[in-house]
Amino acid sequence: MRRVSRIAVAGVATAALAVTVSACGSSSSESAGGKGQSKGIGLAYDVGGKGDQSFNDAAYAGFEKANKQFGATGRDIEPQDGESDADKLQRLETLAKSGYNPVIGVGFAYAPAVKEAAAKFPNITFGIIDDNEIQAKNVADMVFHEEQSSYLAGVTAALTTKSNTVGFIGGVDVPLIHKFEAGFEQGVKDTKKGITVKAQYLTQTAQEGGFSSPDKGEAAAEGQIGSGADVVYAAAGLSGQGVIKAAAAHKVWAIGVDSDQYNQTALAKYKDYILTSALKNVEGAVFDLAKSVIQDKKPLTGDIRGSLSNAGVGLADSNPVFKNNAKLQAALKKAEQGIKDGSIKVKTS
Repeated sequence: MRRVSRIAVAGVATAALAVTVSACGSSSSESAGGKGQSKGIGLAYDVGGKGDQSFNDAAYAGFEKANKQFGATGRDIEPQDGESDADKLQRLETLAKSGYNPVIGVGFAYAPAVKEAAAKFPNITFGIIDDNEIQAKNVADMVFHEEQSSYLAGVTAALTTKSNTVGFIGGVDVPLIHKFEAGFEQGVKDTKKGITVKAQYLTQTAQEGGFSSPDKGEAAAEGQIGSGADVVYAAAGLSGQGVIKAAAAHKVWAIGVDSDQYNQTALAKYKDYILTSALKNVEGAVFDLAKSVIQDKKPLTGDIRGSLSNAGVGLADSNPVFKNNAKLQAALKKAEQGIKDGSIKVKTS
């Protein structure tokens, strides 16, 4: 992965026009792109799609960087509402048969589809972000220690709150998002006693819109702010935009996620209330996998994990209020060192 500073990674690209492609055609045991030059990355987005200013846009930034650096013409495809695993599989097969390599599923929901597609197309390297259950010679499992950056977000919240009440809003009640909540709550409580952490999830399943409904995020944040929270951290994809909107409306702090949301053009009118963002270097993961296939001809496979130690996760420092707070920065430095040397063991649930 590309190098990330101690508590900052570079902002990712903002939303662009979505390219929606229909997936069709029968599967094959051999890919057209398997024996020739790769056209570039085949990227299939998670729910919420491109333009979420968060998770999917981080993947798009890596996709765009690879296209430019390698002179490739990658192809990215949007998700559809209410789609099945079969729809995801068909999308991945279309990319593989069209000569794209690597083919990446953005999000853990692609796990069944990536597993099946990888078996059908052994000459193509597949990547999946946020899942490491697939054990195959041609699959790269790109995962992150989200709990570590969330711990630092918790330290930040604890040293920023004036009401001694902070909030966490998760998009969907699943183990991945539990990592964000667990790290955040531990960071808060390790830093300052007596703080109340309000936590809730928008939906039980992604199909219900937990990652793709800004209105749900806004309503949840309104409730937490109404109950006294003056710092709210959301791990909710596109829904997090609603959380940020509510925080700005009430002039309290929001902590963003995945991308540096302070620098996202679509969120510019709220930026003065985005204190920081808990980042994971999805951009770097996507780019590095593309580089390994297209340029190095030595595809990365297996478990590829981003952490504080390898700059795969961190906090954005674009907001001067955050960056210039010497007390906070000293506390974050100490916490980060503790995580790296093992004296702080961050919970994942």
